[in-house]
Amino acid sequence: MEARSRGRAVAGGIVPLVLVAVLLAYMLGPGSEMLRLGVPLPEISIERVDFVGSEILATVRNTGPVPVDVALADVNDRIQPAAVEPDRHLERLESALVRIPFEWNVAEPYAIGITTDDGTRFEKMVDAAAPATRPTWDLAAFFALVGTFVGVVPVVIGMLWLPFLRGMSSARYHFFLALTAGLLLFLAIDATEEALDISRNDLAGAFNGALLVATAIALSFLALYYSGERLAGRTGPAAAGLMISVGIGLHNFGEGLAIGAAIGIGSLAFGTFLIVGFTLHNVTEGLAIAASVSRRRPALPVLAALAMIAGAPAILGAWTGGFAYSPMASAIFLGVGAGAILQVVLVVLRWIRNEGGRFSSPSVTLGLASGMLVMYLTSILV
Repeated sequence: MEARSRGRAVAGGIVPLVLVAVLLAYMLGPGSEMLRLGVPLPEISIERVDFVGSEILATVRNTGPVPVDVALADVNDRIQPAAVEPDRHLERLESALVRIPFEWNVAEPYAIGITTDDGTRFEKMVDAAAPATRPTWDLAAFFALVGTFVGVVPVVIGMLWLPFLRGMSSARYHFFLALTAGLLLFLAIDATEEALDISRNDLAGAFNGALLVATAIALSFLALYYSGERLAGRTGPAAAGLMISVGIGLHNFGEGLAIGAAIGIGSLAFGTFLIVGFTLHNVTEGLAIAASVSRRRPALPVLAALAMIAGAPAILGAWTGGFAYSPMASAIFLGVGAGAILQVVLVVLRWIRNEGGRFSSPSVTLGLASGMLVMYLTSILV
């Protein structure tokens, strides 16, 4: 009897899936005529443009509903001879490399056009041409140095507030915990804005960029929430410092991506602004970590590990952005960072409540507002 009941339960779970499969098979097979409404339009996305030697290399992807053939390439509306690797025919979501022989000049603007076999032209504008970066040990060391100064050093400086935070009254401690929550909440909003901006400007509509970012945020939040609950059950309050460091580290990876990409495309002035701005910006992240561990008196190796977890991802981000920048990967990682930070904000707010603080108290309200304001003022430099 029990076996029969179990079999019915399994069948009840399988039958709806089978019916959905049958429905899809019909809609894509005998019933496909009802899906053929209107004229499917081709769409080509020019994902990347590199300037190498005497060539312009354009990475293109078919993001439309139908297969297409690359017919022509042009630079500044002048048709140029071009080779397409591996071939000119692109199935849906297939990519190819278009090699255009062209004597380009550094810092000049260029409009790169790709025309399909039906005569539809797609264009990507490059404001200032710059030689494409190629992985070398010297450049890798430079990116590592930049990531260290942007990520690790300011976090360590911010953590030097630790002695100041020890031994203060409960009200002041609640203020700094709330300040931490405000800092992190700003970071989450900032990462979400950057991810949506990338998805809107650099991702084809076929990838549903806004939904991609929202999914990354939700999955990251849930994953960190689950792992954080398990970690807190084993290590108790010490887990909060680690969770804050992880959330900040994911955000700093996105900052490293932005710096690496700016330097990689030759935007040295913009890259300098990012380096200076993020360095000042990230000192406050060290304060957030210090506030979370100030009542635990952790050993020096533990503090060093937290600083590396929070700051070192900026180095990896700079390498990735400089050598292999991808708009989709950037949007996903920024979304992951935003979701992780939102979960950490939840941890900090819960911590304030467990410490006897009230969200309506002046210290907590002022701390949240101050955290947001401090991050905004430092973000003006970015």
